[in-house]
Amino acid sequence: MSEERQEQLFDLLAKKAIYGLDESEARELASFDAAGTEMEFRSLEVTAAAINMAGLETEEPLPAFLRERILDTGEEFIRNRQPDAAWPPPPKETASAGETSSIFSSWFGWLGWAAAAAASIALAFNIWSTRMQPLQDVAKVSPVETPRTLTPNELREELLRSEANIYKASWGAGNVKELKDISGDIVWSEAKQTGYMLFRGLPVNDRDQTTYQLWIFDKTQDKATPIDGGTFDVLKDGEVVIPIDAKLKAIGPEMFAITVEKRGGVVVSKREKVAALAKIDTSSL
Repeated sequence: MSEERQEQLFDLLAKKAIYGLDESEARELASFDAAGTEMEFRSLEVTAAAINMAGLETEEPLPAFLRERILDTGEEFIRNRQPDAAWPPPPKETASAGETSSIFSSWFGWLGWAAAAAASIALAFNIWSTRMQPLQDVAKVSPVETPRTLTPNELREELLRSEANIYKASWGAGNVKELKDISGDIVWSEAKQTGYMLFRGLPVNDRDQTTYQLWIFDKTQDKATPIDGGTFDVLKDGEVVIPIDAKLKAIGPEMFAITVEKRGGVVVSKREKVAALAKIDTSSL
């Protein structure tokens, strides 16, 4: 078979394995040797299946036992292509010119089919391993990280940066003589109904007996029943930041108060122990 004729055959087989043939192409393929074209087509079909398999999503690399099975199967596949004989013998020097040509044609033709089959199996292995490598590299270089939860102090700073119209007031002493060195501030966003309290010098409370409770005095609420801003504990000395947990919507806050209450808090405070006070300077709004 001429080189041009061989290329024509291979093009037809490749198209059949990947896309399929139309009627005219099928007739053209039928003009070639039926046995040879069928074997060549099976080899190319394996290759096409391997390429298609590479397009499937997978998270696992090719197992070692499966790699060995592919290689063993490849050798068995090649040997089984000649059921009536073992490996074809090389051409004998004593053969006639016609016989030599025939033997050489059979010998190299058989090697062509075997090489195509082996290449198909090797291609399946190589595509799999090559495809998986970038995924493994990405996992090593760019591991997925869980977003870190921001601390109350970081959330407070973020709130101050994100909005200009923030209510802010500084803490001062209340009516408890032992608590005279309290400082810090409170910030409140009316739009987001979110705020934070920063304290310095507010002592650690006995969590078995007492709790701190915030009260928000605003324009909409009676002064006798300010808005409950939530209870909290101080767990360490020094600076602490506490989120505000307002039970009602606070509009136009004018003053904030921290009281010492029994464990669990109260609905209405007697304000016997006011640990700290913060008044809004409305002139700065």
